[in-house]
Amino acid sequence: MPPKNSHKLPIPGKRNVLITSALPYVNNVPHLGNIIGSTLSADVYARYCRIRDVNALYICGTDEYGTATETKALEDGVTCQELCDKYHPIHNQCYEWMEIDFDKFGRTTTEEQTKIAQDIFADLHKNGHLIEDSMLQLYCSQYLADRFVEGTCPKCQYDDARGDQCDKCGTLLNATELINPRCKLDGNRPVEKESRHLFLDLGKLQSKCEEWYEESSAKGKWSSNGKIITQSWFKEGLRQRCITRDLKWGTPVPLPGWEGKVFYVWFDAPIGYPSITATYTKEWEKWWKNPNEVELFQFMGKDNVPFHSVIFPSSLIGTGEKWTLLNSLSTTEYLQYETGKFSKSRGVGIFGNNVQETGIPPSVWRYYLLSNRPEANDSQFLWKDFIARNNNELLANLGNFVNRVIKFVNSKYESIAPSIETAGPVTESEERLVQEVNEKLKQYIEALDNVKIRDGLRIAMEISALGNGYLQENKIDNTLFGEHRARCDRVVLTALNLIYLLSAVFFPYMPSTSESIARQLNAPVRLLPTEFTVDAILPGHQIGGAEYLFKRIAEKQEEIWRSQYGGNVPDPAAEAKKKKKEEDKRKKEEKKKLKAAAAAAAAAGGDAAAGSSTSVEKQVEEQIAKVSELKITEDGKTA
Repeated sequence: MPPKNSHKLPIPGKRNVLITSALPYVNNVPHLGNIIGSTLSADVYARYCRIRDVNALYICGTDEYGTATETKALEDGVTCQELCDKYHPIHNQCYEWMEIDFDKFGRTTTEEQTKIAQDIFADLHKNGHLIEDSMLQLYCSQYLADRFVEGTCPKCQYDDARGDQCDKCGTLLNATELINPRCKLDGNRPVEKESRHLFLDLGKLQSKCEEWYEESSAKGKWSSNGKIITQSWFKEGLRQRCITRDLKWGTPVPLPGWEGKVFYVWFDAPIGYPSITATYTKEWEKWWKNPNEVELFQFMGKDNVPFHSVIFPSSLIGTGEKWTLLNSLSTTEYLQYETGKFSKSRGVGIFGNNVQETGIPPSVWRYYLLSNRPEANDSQFLWKDFIARNNNELLANLGNFVNRVIKFVNSKYESIAPSIETAGPVTESEERLVQEVNEKLKQYIEALDNVKIRDGLRIAMEISALGNGYLQENKIDNTLFGEHRARCDRVVLTALNLIYLLSAVFFPYMPSTSESIARQLNAPVRLLPTEFTVDAILPGHQIGGAEYLFKRIAEKQEEIWRSQYGGNVPDPAAEAKKKKKEEDKRKKEEKKKLKAAAAAAAAAGGDAAAGSSTSVEKQVEEQIAKVSELKITEDGKTA
């Protein structure tokens, strides 16, 4: 494979692919759900393009403006710039360790961001796509940006909805729509006040945006959830959307009389893609204003879809310029952690910095996340499953096949690939293997051409399994080498070439594993061929020494890691159900005891007590209520 170009530009007459992954908020360490939802998935596709000799540019960076940054900076007692300067390298280091290979990982707090965002705004203003209006905002000693407000979601009744979006149901909100809003600055209930703002007239742009969407989603590769979410916005009808905020930390609005206002982060943030490209090359417009020669592939979680499929394209269309618009959209559902959500504040889940502490190499993490990628439904990160997949899939399948062949050649052939002259003839076993591998290889290419990332990995493992089956069928061992040397030579040559093919097949998914395979073969990492042939590792080629691709993980690590990373934190709903069940059981036992005591008292009182059973029952109920009340007081739930 040719070395990576440090200054890529579109090449006329060649396929040129521009790849972006959703810009992560700078205000915290990314967790595994963030990583699989955008950066890792995009990396797989970018690496696939490289092994297919496609000219691809992969762009990402930290999203640094907006209230998420202001809120976190306020909590940490630092300035916004100090916060960004702290977390940007943390993000970068997490992704580097995970072997995510951006062409440029930048940030949005740059001069390039300011200029490009203000230019787009100026074109929208000139073309009559902006509306000035007043809107009610929540106020608490200052105008409160959306993320400075929390409350109950009006749609799903979730208690901790943010002022801009409900994390539970995904509904986009205005802070004034929240039920029982509360200010994050002091906890008080804010009041409503009017503030002047600028709005993007999405309704005016709907017909052009919808026309573009119909063509793009038909010709490109769009995930089904991406289509569904986008169509729901069009069906409901696009409305004007506020693109300014009363903040200090952001791109300033470049209009007289609008001092003190900045762009709303979801107008500003997607412009980070071209602005980060502009920090990579001054000729950034050759990528971003070149729709005839460049395809744009974007990767993200489903909560980011409308900003990339409606608001950002509408903003670009509204400028009147020929921008490179989205061709293919790959989106994911959510990755849950054990029994609930990732939560940094509660210490639940494993984050980008934690994976490095476990001693488990990046390839294993990449494999597990990608094989468990939440493409159509939410998926769960389970430590038990993580360990099982390493031991039963990576180690038992791919690791076993490669190690068994390399060690055999090191030991029996003095690390020299056998000669074709001494090798026995091709048999039905080789013909069947080549045919089956080529069928799988065709499926693999088709899957990744269509951005079916999880399917591609499954097929890659199936190709490796064919190799194990081939070794088993031909019984590669000392007897085959000693008594059927010609046949053994043929099997070894075939297996070495299949291993070399696997080094390319697994490169998008586990690059360091591919590099280890290539090192053991003493060969460069190769481009992916469209056909498997037994002629890449030639007779007489000297291979390298054997290396273990994977190591067994002890099952006892499950409980250690669950304890360490909050996997034992109970699910709130399950815990509430458990408590209710215990309370019902306690009441039942209490009632049983009191009834028994009442019955004993009645028996002691003879016939006189017989007529007072109703009174006894009433006393029992009152006593149970009194005990329950005392129990509640002891638990500290009420006074």
